[in-house]
Amino acid sequence: MSLNLVAVVVFVFTLTSLLGPLVQISPTIPAIATAGLLGLAAIDTFGWQGQGATVLLDWLARFSPAHRDRILHHEAGHFLVAHQLGIPVTGYSLSAWQALRQGQRGLGGVRFDTSALEADLQQGKVSAQTVDRYCTIWMAGSAAEYLKYGEVQGGTDDRAALRTLLTRIGVPPAQADQKERWAALQAKTLLQTHQDAYEALAAAMAENASIEECLQHLPATAK
Repeated sequence: MSLNLVAVVVFVFTLTSLLGPLVQISPTIPAIATAGLLGLAAIDTFGWQGQGATVLLDWLARFSPAHRDRILHHEAGHFLVAHQLGIPVTGYSLSAWQALRQGQRGLGGVRFDTSALEADLQQGKVSAQTVDRYCTIWMAGSAAEYLKYGEVQGGTDDRAALRTLLTRIGVPPAQADQKERWAALQAKTLLQTHQDAYEALAAAMAENASIEECLQHLPATAK
């Protein structure tokens, strides 16, 4: 993410250098500003692991209502499917800034309880049902995007988490592809089945409702 910020800084410096003579800006000013910004980018990369750049670029992206709406519906998909599959949701954030304030890294998102999964992995015995549940939850954000917009732009980290789990339990790549598609279909079916609850949940999340308030909009957990 910091590399993206560096690219933006270099672009702005180049543009300012070209336009500077036309608006009577000394070339020293953009040079000093660029050096300062690059210094901050270096500090962010090595001191904050790029979180500062993540927050800044996410803040800029969130000026787009379409971007905010897509993230909201993506995360609501994770929330509803996790609840329906009996995996407790422990928190959520819809921006990198919210995530940072909650002590989380990255762009934010729905957080759900993975302690049982990690315990099973450490013991080397993960049930097929557990694998299916978590794979479906990870694919729920992409499924929600597809249902809402007809295309998927996010979900890279979700697919990476799914693939990491399948690799850890020894699933071959070809079977992992099938599992990903299967999980996406399962998530899509759950979202379609509970469409009204999903929309109510998304509306509540847009208002930064608490987990307890969000759960009031959802049907009983599947047994």
